[in-house]
Amino acid sequence: MDTAATAKKLGPLPEWNLADLYASPEDPAFAADMRRGEEDAKAFAETYKGKLSGLAGGDLAKAIKAYEALSDLLGRAGSYAQLYYVGDTTDPARAKFYGDASAKLTNISTVLLFFELELNKIADDDLAEKLKVPALAHYRPWIDNLRMEKPYQLDDKIEELFLEKSQTGYSAWNRLFDESLAEMRFTVDGEELSLEPTLTLMMHPDETKRKAGAEALAQTFKKNLRLFTHITNTLAKDKEISDRWRGFKDIADARHLSNRVEPEVVAALVEAVRTAYPRLSHRYYQMKAKWLGKAKLDHWDRNAPLPHEDTREVAWEDAKATVLDAYKGFAPEMAEIAGRFFDKRWIDAPVRPGKTSGAFAHPTVPSAHPYVLLNYMGKTRDVMTLAHELGHGVHQVLAADQGALMAQTPLTLAETASVFGEMLTFQALLKQATDPKKRKAMLAGKVEDMLNTVVRQIAFYTFERKIHTARKEGELTADQINALWLEVQGESLGSGIAFSEGYETFWVYVSHFIHSPFYVYAYAFGDCLVNSLYARYQESAEGFQDKYFTMLKAGGTQHHTELLKPFGLDASDPAFWQKGLKVIEGFIDELEAMEAA
Repeated sequence: MDTAATAKKLGPLPEWNLADLYASPEDPAFAADMRRGEEDAKAFAETYKGKLSGLAGGDLAKAIKAYEALSDLLGRAGSYAQLYYVGDTTDPARAKFYGDASAKLTNISTVLLFFELELNKIADDDLAEKLKVPALAHYRPWIDNLRMEKPYQLDDKIEELFLEKSQTGYSAWNRLFDESLAEMRFTVDGEELSLEPTLTLMMHPDETKRKAGAEALAQTFKKNLRLFTHITNTLAKDKEISDRWRGFKDIADARHLSNRVEPEVVAALVEAVRTAYPRLSHRYYQMKAKWLGKAKLDHWDRNAPLPHEDTREVAWEDAKATVLDAYKGFAPEMAEIAGRFFDKRWIDAPVRPGKTSGAFAHPTVPSAHPYVLLNYMGKTRDVMTLAHELGHGVHQVLAADQGALMAQTPLTLAETASVFGEMLTFQALLKQATDPKKRKAMLAGKVEDMLNTVVRQIAFYTFERKIHTARKEGELTADQINALWLEVQGESLGSGIAFSEGYETFWVYVSHFIHSPFYVYAYAFGDCLVNSLYARYQESAEGFQDKYFTMLKAGGTQHHTELLKPFGLDASDPAFWQKGLKVIEGFIDELEAMEAA
């Protein structure tokens, strides 16, 4: 793989400018903010600890406002430390800076821990009386969300212990995972590659390249299997301990609570998707095998381009224009906000040794702005990833006015703007496709993206449930985890795909299993939701943009039922998920019709 030649074709790729947060780790402003955060936290605790129930509504509002200001200040420092670290997780200096900053911020958070715990101890009638004061009522959505945590709240000292021990518990294991993954190298045709370029080979038009990439991944994963098995066992046990102490009944209940989504809604989504496997992934991959002239796809062919697909690298400027034009076609304001990410260097796009894999949009804090991380390799999917992450970024910018306590959107709805941005970009490109072969390739690519977002993520969720359930009975061996992975992959992808030796280890690199257990269903939630939203947009575009922006600006202040009501959608209705899945099914129907024509 000629990475230098690829880089030349892509053109100059932006690296983010973190100076909007701090100029460098040595920036005196960073040290000053950490000192101020520590001092203000101590003063805050001295002023309010043990006194919240006796405060009048107006005074309690002042306390929350001060707490919010502290959250923004500490969040700025924490965001910088994380973003600086992920730029090269193999750099010992960065790792030390991140570790030291995280430890200090945890210590400060321990001082502030009393506040939310004590707020939840205020009697319901007393709190209702205080909330009649407008200044406090402003924070009602945050307070209501906080009260939902009350049944799972532990004694103050135990909560303090849990927080402090996180530095040497799950946070330490998360960091070990990240650094181990970043250091891994995969030998392909004599060249040592990091994870991202090796994964990208799985989309290469040459099957020998795809196979070589898959075998390199399998070989390195197998060498490191003992480490990742140990990390998985440890974190699953850590979560089981926490859940047991807090009184969560189901292994995913804590995630559902943080997502502000009812377990039965998630169960309905999972059941709908799993029931649809034969109509979606099974049918599509059997069809794709025929296109590639095979009885079955090898697992490295799953994301292979079609024989007539245009696989030329997309230059960065072309990717930028594609996404911004699509956004502008929907709403000029959306394109203007997304344009800031390019103009003000809020994006880090190049693949670099040690840089964290994947892509994300980090909201940082409302007083600053979000940042987007990519590993841009010029593939069409990378363009869609850019559209996806910029959707997050636009959402985060619009929600920032809600303040540090209420800007963050639950994960289920946090994927709405990102997936909607992808859909806008795809539909804009599809309109330009007049050649039948190009249209077929684009539809196939979109179907694969949707299967990766819906089918694959629900399969991931199912796999996690199996792992965490089995872990309750004792430690799992690598062979046991491998077997569960193959079982779930076989069920979700169907008989159209053959899993060669080595694929059983491919669970190793999925960072969501480590950083955010059970996060993955949020992608399927978002995709199905956006499919329904986009259908509403096509039915009646007039006024849709205003309602859409109102939804994004709400941040975390409203439940999904309230946010979707203006669109006539209800995620608690089991039939809702069928609408989203029908969109994917419709694309597959169109591909089948093309094949028959």
